[in-house]
Amino acid sequence: MTYVVTEACIKCKYMDCVEVCPVDCFYEGENMLVIHPAECIDCGVCEPECPAEAILPDTEPGQEKWLEVNATFAEQWPNITQSRDAPDDAEEHKGEEDKYDKYFSPEPGEGD
Repeated sequence: MTYVVTEACIKCKYMDCVEVCPVDCFYEGENMLVIHPAECIDCGVCEPECPAEAILPDTEPGQEKWLEVNATFAEQWPNITQSRDAPDDAEEHKGEEDKYDKYFSPEPGEGD
């Protein structure tokens, strides 16, 4: 099992999770974060830290797509270990549905 970042992170990109991760397995895209599944130690400390409730165990039904997204982009995006402020419009997008098709960007973020 590993944890995955889901669609709820897109355009919210709260970074509370990166500060608590003991193995620094978060990677930053332009408008979301992902977890590297081979680096995640399944400790679960990140899950309750996410205000958008975007982090879930990959064992929950329907997470196959997100496991693939996380695995793919963790190899392409820079590592992030220090949190920064969420985007100014994060609260407007919190809880929004169908964000992947509307907003997902494959472009990398800044990283550390």
